[in-house]
Amino acid sequence: MIQVSIVMGSKSDLEVMQNCMNQLKEFGIGYEVRILSAHRTPSEAHGYAKALRERGIKVIIAAAGGAAHLAGVIAGVTTLPVIGVPMQTSALGGMDSLLSTVQMPKGIPVATVAIGKAGAANAAILAAQMIGIEDEAMAIKLDDFKVQMAKTVLADSEIETYEGN
Repeated sequence: MIQVSIVMGSKSDLEVMQNCMNQLKEFGIGYEVRILSAHRTPSEAHGYAKALRERGIKVIIAAAGGAAHLAGVIAGVTTLPVIGVPMQTSALGGMDSLLSTVQMPKGIPVATVAIGKAGAANAAILAAQMIGIEDEAMAIKLDDFKVQMAKTVLADSEIETYEGN
């Protein structure tokens, strides 16, 4: 069952957003991916976003760089939660994308994650947490994920011990 829609402004965002897709796969969350532009295909972006709830989508993840308006455009026409992933850019390193994604007017919330690969993975985790509000099996997967993450950090936490002569 597809529960998450991933929308990106350009196919060039796909490499970074693969981190999002991989994380969703790890949780067993079905998703679909579309390329839609807030500026070049605004009518298609609106129509797509408006139809998602009827199709059973629970969360939308929108990635865009530069004038990163895609998440806001989508959030403006749906009541589904939208998570924005700012893409790194050559001009300003992604700060332009971050500010375009996070600075939404009152009434058009977009949950915004970090720029780039970490943000893409975190968007998937946040989507899983949103789904886990009503899905107990997903909540258990998330608990297991957090436990495993802590174990991994702790396994690498002792760098050196020296007791002297």
